[in-house]
Formats: sequence, C-alpha cells, structure tokens
Amino acid sequence: MTGMAKSGRTGSGRTGRDASGIAPGRSRPPMTTQELERYARHIVLREIGGPGQNRLRGARMLVVGAGGLGSPVLEYLAAAGVGTISVIDHDIVSLSNLQRQVLFDETHLGRPKVEAARERIGRLNPGVRVQPIECRFGPDNARAIVDGTDLVLDGTDSFETRHCVNRAAVDAGVPLVSGAISQWEGQVTVFFPAGGTPCYACVFPDAPTPGTAPSCAEAGVIGALPGIIGAMMAAEAIKIVTGAGTPLLGVMLIHDVLFGESRKIRLTRRDECPVCGEVAGS
Repeated sequence: MTGMAKSGRTGSGRTGRDASGIAPGRSRPPMTTQELERYARHIVLREIGGPGQNRLRGARMLVVGAGGLGSPVLEYLAAAGVGTISVIDHDIVSLSNLQRQVLFDETHLGRPKVEAARERIGRLNPGVRVQPIECRFGPDNARAIVDGTDLVLDGTDSFETRHCVNRAAVDAGVPLVSGAISQWEGQVTVFFPAGGTPCYACVFPDAPTPGTAPSCAEAGVIGALPGIIGAMMAAEAIKIVTGAGTPLLGVMLIHDVLFGESRKIRLTRRDECPVCGEVAGS
C-alpha cells in the first residue's frame, strides 16, 4: 500500500481528475461579499484559503444515509459551502431519531429524512444545492447515483449497503469517507484504491456472523457519538477537496467516548480483493 504525501493530496485515480480528486475545469462565479464574510474563517486558514473554498463551492458530494452520522455530516458540509450535496435515504423521521439525529426536530416527524434534510440545509445555507434521493441505495441504482460526484460519504448501518457503496465508489474512482458507530465507540477512515489505499472489502470481506454486530437500535448508542464521528467525516471530506493536511487514507481512527481515548490502525490492501485488486494493482 502506498502512503499519502504530506500535502494530503490524493492520486489522480481513473477518471481524469486532478491531484485533489476533483474533476478539473469546474468553476464557480467569484464569491460575493456575503460569501466572503460567511466563509471568512476558512479563507484565512492557509491550508484552505480562497482557492480551497472555491473548490468546496464547486464540489459535488454524495451522502449515503441521513441518520445519526448523516445528520452532522450534512450540517457541516452545508455550513462549509459544498456546492452540491446529494443525500439518499429511504426512511422517515421518527421520535427515537431525535436523541442523536440533530438535523431534525419534532416538526419533521413522519416526513422523509431527505426532504427534511433539504429544508434544514436550505435554512442553514441557501447557497448549497441539495439533491434529495428518497430510496434505498442498491446495485440497481448505485452507478447512476454515484456518477458525477467527486466524493462519497457513507454513514449507513447495513453491511450489504456498505459493500454496495464501496463497489460504486471504486468503480467511479472517487474517495469514500466511511464512518461507523456503536454504543460508545466510533471509527472513520478514507477508502481510495485509485490513490493507493485499501477498499472497504479489503478490510471487511465477509459479513459479520449473526449477533456479533448489533445495530444501534439493538445495542444502543450515546447521542453525542454520531456528532463526533460525523464531524470527523465532514472534516476528512473538506481536507480531501481542498488538499489540506493528511486525510485518513489507509488509516482507521477509532474513538472511544466512554474512556476518552483515540487510536489509529493502519489498513492493508488485499491483492486478491475482488473489488479493488485490479484497480490498486494497476
């Protein structure tokens, strides 16, 4: 597995993208006075600046799942000024969601999560275009949904869906920011075989045996944990698009809020991986 340069820029992949992973040539009109004020705290960061903020304004990101992780991801991407955010989810807002899915409130109960998300983001940052997709993400629609996006963020809790998202991201040659949570512990990493990292299937090739990976509904989850991991996921996406710092490429960060501990583990690519073996070996 090849590492990441200090600058934090990814490889060019297989889709004609430039060093940041964003399709070249996409431009936006100059920032207005209002936008300059809104994004001033980004612009003064030397790692982002005006060019980085313009990259965010021109970026197209896909968020799979508008639940516990998707909620903070969507909020922070919208606040950061990501130009276009597509969000896919088939679920409706329920009362049990409100303990952790801070994107929603009681006025959204019974409504599709993607529509509630679009409404909330519209109030947070009207300059962001939100594309709600109210359906399940699956093999029949994965290619069409991922096509044209620069980066995918996956916060789903289904092993089958995660594998489907992973394959679609690998096929499209785009980075996949992956997060997961359970009870008191969460993890985040970036899968990008075109940039030299493993893919999700390299690390988790087989479905967990029944009972070993209970859902949040079964095992519970502390409400603040999705906010922590979701914010980390958004930060990774921002770093990748702007070229700032060193994203978690080929490295998984695990955070335990019960004991206030974090650790990192390095992930290894499998040459025989049926999903990314040919891509990473080319």
